[in-house]
Amino acid sequence: MKRTLCLFLLVSAITALIAPAANAQTASAAAAEQTASATLKWYTIDEVLGLASKNPKKIFIDVYTDWCGWCKVMDRQTFTDPRVAAYLTANFYPVKFNAEQKTDVVFDDKTYSFRPEYRANELAVALLQGKMSFPTTVYMNTTGQLLSVVPGFQKADGILPVLVFFAEDYYMKLSWEDFTRDVWPAKQKQLGLN
Repeated sequence: MKRTLCLFLLVSAITALIAPAANAQTASAAAAEQTASATLKWYTIDEVLGLASKNPKKIFIDVYTDWCGWCKVMDRQTFTDPRVAAYLTANFYPVKFNAEQKTDVVFDDKTYSFRPEYRANELAVALLQGKMSFPTTVYMNTTGQLLSVVPGFQKADGILPVLVFFAEDYYMKLSWEDFTRDVWPAKQKQLGLN
């Protein structure tokens, strides 16, 4: 009985010493996540073409829905990664676009409305080329022309090479396979992303 009581007290004491440190680590990680997320400014779809015409950058659109669980995971994990946030900020105008937005959207002098038959805004249908999958990231050039549509959840390490591929115009001269095999390993080191 005494042994059990002593063991219980020992475990309780160790837990009391470890718990504050673990909580401090968790709080520190949460603070870092908020800081990284705060550094990534999201634009509206209405703003980007005007901005890109004054200061040319590619356009990155995160197409999401409110009910999409993987969209929320991507928000919490991918877009709060400091490397992703910094690269997006430096090289793109990042846009969050709710595919189910009911208000009209004007993009490239055309008005897009909500379509009940698609349960989505016409712009989302156009951007995703009718393949309604969430999350999906859309890459556009500085004038709003579609470069690529990448469906599905992407971790930070998975989205970084895609960002570089489009931001630095590798897509114009290399296949994705050649880029990831021949260029990406050295580029990772050059950018300090590994």
